[in-house]
Amino acid sequence: MRQLTLLLLCVCSMLYSHAQQRANVKGSIADTTDKSNLSNSTISLLRAKDSILYKFTRADKQGHFHFANVDTGKYVLLTTYPGYADYVDQLTITGSDINLGNISMVQKARLLQEVVVRQTVSAIKVKGDTTEFTADSFHVKENANVEDLLKKLPGIQVDSKGNITAQGEKVKKVLVDGEEFFGDDPTLVTQNLRADMIDKVQVYDKKSDQAAFTGVDDGQKDKTINLKLKEDKKRGYFGKLAAGAGLNGFHDNQAMFNKFRKKEKIAAYGIVSNTGTSGLGWRDRDNYGSGRDNMEYDDVSGFYYSSGSGDPLDSWNGSYNDAGLPLVQNGGLHYNNKWNDDKQSVNLNYKLSKLMVDNLETNNSKNILPGNVNYSNSRTSSAHSMTRNKGNGAYEVQLDSSSSVKITAEGSTAHKIAGNSSFTETLREDSSMLNNSTKRTTSTGDNKAFNSSILWKKKFNKKGRTISFNLKQNYTNDDYKGYLYAVNNFYTDTANPTQTITDQYKKNDSKNMQVSGKITYTEPITQYGTLVANYALAVSNSSSTQLSFNKNEGKYNQLDSTYSNDYDFNVLTNRGGLAYNYTRKKLRTFIGTDVGFTNFHQKDEMHGVSTERSFVNWYPQARIGYSFTNQRRLNLGYNGSTQQPTIQQIQPVKSNDNPLNIVAGNPDLKPAFRHNVNMNFFDYKVLSDRSIWMGANYSVTENAITNSTYTDSAGRTTTQAININGNKNYNAYLDYGFKWKKPDLYLGFRANVDGSRYVGIVNNLQNITNSNNYSGTFSTSKSKDKKYEVSLEATATYTNSTSSIQKDNTTKYWIYSIEQNSEVELPFKFTAHSSISYTIRQRTPEFSGSNNVFLWNAWLGKKLLKKDNLLIKISGNDLLNKNIGLTRTVNSNYISESRYQTIRRFFLLSIVWNFSNNGAGLAK
Repeated sequence: MRQLTLLLLCVCSMLYSHAQQRANVKGSIADTTDKSNLSNSTISLLRAKDSILYKFTRADKQGHFHFANVDTGKYVLLTTYPGYADYVDQLTITGSDINLGNISMVQKARLLQEVVVRQTVSAIKVKGDTTEFTADSFHVKENANVEDLLKKLPGIQVDSKGNITAQGEKVKKVLVDGEEFFGDDPTLVTQNLRADMIDKVQVYDKKSDQAAFTGVDDGQKDKTINLKLKEDKKRGYFGKLAAGAGLNGFHDNQAMFNKFRKKEKIAAYGIVSNTGTSGLGWRDRDNYGSGRDNMEYDDVSGFYYSSGSGDPLDSWNGSYNDAGLPLVQNGGLHYNNKWNDDKQSVNLNYKLSKLMVDNLETNNSKNILPGNVNYSNSRTSSAHSMTRNKGNGAYEVQLDSSSSVKITAEGSTAHKIAGNSSFTETLREDSSMLNNSTKRTTSTGDNKAFNSSILWKKKFNKKGRTISFNLKQNYTNDDYKGYLYAVNNFYTDTANPTQTITDQYKKNDSKNMQVSGKITYTEPITQYGTLVANYALAVSNSSSTQLSFNKNEGKYNQLDSTYSNDYDFNVLTNRGGLAYNYTRKKLRTFIGTDVGFTNFHQKDEMHGVSTERSFVNWYPQARIGYSFTNQRRLNLGYNGSTQQPTIQQIQPVKSNDNPLNIVAGNPDLKPAFRHNVNMNFFDYKVLSDRSIWMGANYSVTENAITNSTYTDSAGRTTTQAININGNKNYNAYLDYGFKWKKPDLYLGFRANVDGSRYVGIVNNLQNITNSNNYSGTFSTSKSKDKKYEVSLEATATYTNSTSSIQKDNTTKYWIYSIEQNSEVELPFKFTAHSSISYTIRQRTPEFSGSNNVFLWNAWLGKKLLKKDNLLIKISGNDLLNKNIGLTRTVNSNYISESRYQTIRRFFLLSIVWNFSNNGAGLAK
């Protein structure tokens, strides 16, 4: 009995001890002004270490609340009530009961302008594959635009040109309430919409409409930002009028008008500018160095189709990347609306633009060959002009509760005029002359494009059972003609040049029509698993006519058969596959594969030669995602994709558009197949405002379409596309940021490494080029409301490239850049802004000229009118007149540095008027 008594005493003691480690928390909720009780307020307790919800309750009729048996530890108390600012406090439970007393809530309408309430707990949410930022949780200056807001968000970077990188990838689209706003010119949104109009910023990989409906990944993904507007900003009108003029003819004039009414949005804009900073969207301003800025990919056939320039005599595609002096005249209209209980919607856009660019460019290059090296120097003067018309629209109708149809269409025309005059010389390794060339080209041409699609979707009564059908059409037509005149001198050992003259009229006409249809069916086979089946059929018909005429008795009527051809390239693809999708709580998996049967029909119309070839292509894919918490997730994925050769690569004809660099087609090209593995991880801690973004990507390409080049003893180079194995690419990034609370500084660190292994043929020898880039970035920013905002970013990048044909001939150099931005509010409503960037490029034997660029831009402005919505400012571009246009290229065995004409110092006097009728507006 005594032993039993002792045991009971021990148990009671343990229970008592454990009970002492828990506590009760109580309090009451009331209005801060009239002290009225706020019944049914929501009170939540979140664990401080990971922001996971621990307990929640509602206040009773008297506004009282109570949490019982709360474990010891650190918590965040979050109190919400409709129409009131959220109340956030930190609690530490040590085992003693806590009475919080009366918690006063402040109505949003009564908040003083000097009071800033930050809802840090819900600043970032992860919903599936979407990362959502609450805009008001990130402080920006008054009248800031969306671009200023994006710069504050973890994992997002915006460069000086407005290009956005999110989670290590380039952002391709910026939507407003899920809809396109002026199509492919997102800077019209990011640089004009005011930040205080935005409720949520959502970042995700936008899939095709069919993939989003079925859950089947079809390989079409664009990194996308969606801006969800606040409800009170979806009514009324707002806009901006700006006029600026300066010495030497510089001007920058803009007008934009928007009218929002519930779900209806109407917008119009016009821009006339020659400053290089306005009216140039991402695609017009920067092609990301990919060379495919106007290329779209068809996931069924594996073909790229172009909506840009196909001019054989001039490679300019109508974009501006800071090279040359531009004049842009740009205007557009936008309309979108939903009606009939959102069962019908329409989105329409039209743009008319004219871009003119004059440029003077010099290029110094090094061509690494087996056993020797050639050096080339060139100087080119060019004048370009392109006029574009582009319209697109989408209409979607909900046929009934289970099915819908979406119709999209896009059409464009472009007229281009180009003229070039250049001088090029090639030197041997001992600096003796190898050849030189004087060349003049003029060309005019037109591009037409029309794309359309119809998507039908239907859900059945059984949850998860769906069927969808997507029919797509893409048409492009390039029609160019022009003149080529070149005098080429080739120097032998005796120093006596041999001269050739090319005087030709050229006419090129290429057409491509692609039609593809895809049907997808999903069937749930378990509570968490779904089977996916699809079948697709694609037809791609291409034709290319390239004609060259020599001058004969004053007329260009003598056909040059060596540089002329008429070719047809038709492809038929049948593709089908199965996949399995499993989703349960925190785990998401997908695995499957498609198989495609492709038939090539190639016909040389000029010589009457036909060829038939067949290929079997595989499209495997697998991915797994795991969400540890709402703020921490890991994704792994693999996919395989096929890339078909283009008709320009496959057409068996030589091109002498540059007589020193001949391009030949290869009718035996095979499709390339790319394996890609990727990983990304995200982790965010609310209380410390600490974020980690990291990812990696690795790809290997079989039958990669690369180049074989041969440079003869006279310095003439012939290039032909070939298939080869061994090409690899990789990239990895880490983005780490946190808020240093005591000095109120945000600190960020970014590291990136990317590299490639490129295999080609140089003078009949295999050449393996290994190129790597390593970069690290430190950034910091600090701001004080209505006082100042300062930011600093420093980056160091190291480039290293080696070529197997000359292992001792390596290219390696550092590039350092520092960018500082500051804005200060001065007395009497004056504002001063300064932007300084300094780029230091290491000199190398190949790049020994002046390489550093110090660029200082600044403006001083004064706000006028009652709402400070009129700004008069004087701005200066490149105040020290130190700007240099410079790019470096390392590609296979070819290394070059180009220096081009660029905009230098100028001053503008500008007047900017922002107007609105409901508080919504555009940034100054």
